[in-house]
Amino acid sequence: MSEQDKHQPKATVVPLRKPRPCPICSERSQPEWHPFCSKRCADIDLHRWLSGRYVISGGDDESATTPDDADGGN
Repeated sequence: MSEQDKHQPKATVVPLRKPRPCPICSERSQPEWHPFCSKRCADIDLHRWLSGRYVISGGDDESATTPDDADGGN
């Protein structure tokens, strides 16, 4: 570190949003794992998605039917 660097003020990081609790364990979230507090909680959430515990509901997709399906295939 040079003599000039020693006299420079240190930059501070200002968070853009206030910290929210981890959605898994309610501990304070950490920036590197946002919105979770740790890799463990992030992995728990990923497992819940992959195992089908979380579901995003949606309506029937009518565009999936073909014109042949609409008239009975005749």
